[in-house]
Amino acid sequence: MAQRTAVLLVVGLTESVISDATPALRAFRDAGRLRRLRPPLPAVTCTSQSTILTGLSPGGHGVVANGWYDRAYAEPRFWKQSAHLVHGERLWDTARRHDPAVTCASMFWWFNMHASAQYAVTPRPQYRADGRKVPDCYSAPPQLRDTLQQELGPFPLFRFWGPGSSIESTRWIARAAARVDALHDPTLSLVYLPHLDYALQKHGPDGPEARRAAAELDPVLAGLIEHHRARNARVMILSEYGIAAVDRPVHLNRALRQAGLLSVRHENALEHLDPGASRAFALADHQVALVYVARPQDVPHAAAVCRGVPGVEGVLDEAAQRALGLWHERSPELLAVAQPGAWFTYYYWLDDALAPDFARTVDIHRKPGYDPCELFVDPRLGNPTLAVGHRLIRRKLGLRTLLDVIPLDATLVRGSHGRVDPPGPSSPVLITDERPTQGEPEVIDMSVVRRAILDALLSA
Repeated sequence: MAQRTAVLLVVGLTESVISDATPALRAFRDAGRLRRLRPPLPAVTCTSQSTILTGLSPGGHGVVANGWYDRAYAEPRFWKQSAHLVHGERLWDTARRHDPAVTCASMFWWFNMHASAQYAVTPRPQYRADGRKVPDCYSAPPQLRDTLQQELGPFPLFRFWGPGSSIESTRWIARAAARVDALHDPTLSLVYLPHLDYALQKHGPDGPEARRAAAELDPVLAGLIEHHRARNARVMILSEYGIAAVDRPVHLNRALRQAGLLSVRHENALEHLDPGASRAFALADHQVALVYVARPQDVPHAAAVCRGVPGVEGVLDEAAQRALGLWHERSPELLAVAQPGAWFTYYYWLDDALAPDFARTVDIHRKPGYDPCELFVDPRLGNPTLAVGHRLIRRKLGLRTLLDVIPLDATLVRGSHGRVDPPGPSSPVLITDERPTQGEPEVIDMSVVRRAILDALLSA
């Protein structure tokens, strides 16, 4: 019989976050064992989670970043949720081969749609024909979504991501996870808790806001730890990456455009990236950028352009990516890595007046890369609360209104991730309820976490 196990994924958690402001987390660490993790490159959500669940490198599971360029469609594909995009056997399927009675609840981990876990919940807004984005979530089985939202209220999508992100969404996820556990008694619970991630990207990892965010999260963690222990479950606390302080946005696409490699098209007097017509362009993903080059003969030129941009530490070609286990058919011809303190924007326009209309909105699927500026309201708006409220009222009245409140000032961002630096206090961690064993390494690859979870789950 398998041992009930709960894995709490606290995004952005590092040793440096644990302090007297987090008494529950500190007590859990002190009573157990903490190991630092070496994440895959890039150290981003989708890649790290896929490595944890499959034990494979990005070249094996195929999740080379939070998104990639679909060469056949000539379109970027960011933040997709189909489980079929991940190659390799998930850890719960491996566990079921050893014990068919094992069941799994995957709460807000990525690639959670159409997965083989018995119970799954993930954000899934409704995109209405009138242009509205209505908060909602997806679940398996389907009726679980209705049960949770009837009991807990609608999933707070606008507190999960965007300028209004707050502890509220993490509290909702934690309550939902406890409710699913009580309703269905899964053997393995995987729970994603994002609050630290967004607060530290917005304000940086070292200021008072970071300490405040950790203090907000601690009682949520305490409640989940108590809940699972009361149900005789082993608890493991895990993170995907650490957040590093940044103050230098790097506009790689602008350099590629100025070099004559990136193409745009003009629509309604605004500029849109035309990836299919570009000789080279970059999909920005925090501190890495995936540079896709249409013709082999342009690769050396594109690499030279990227290496010449201030803030770029290195550029990996196909051979270098293969040597690191990163190469997959989805991989870019070049993978750029930012210097410490720097991160990549997706910006390709040279004049903000020509930026596409979606650039000033929260639109994670249309932008050719990740945009942490979506965490802010444009400070140039005289009264941000009034500006947002006015637009929301117009939408509720059924009027098509652009929620154009996101700034284009990338210098506002204070935290990022994606690099793989030498292990230290800012590394991601695995904390378990076991005591340290002499001679075992205190730093492990993230691919080994899968084995650690399976060992806990199948130890009974």
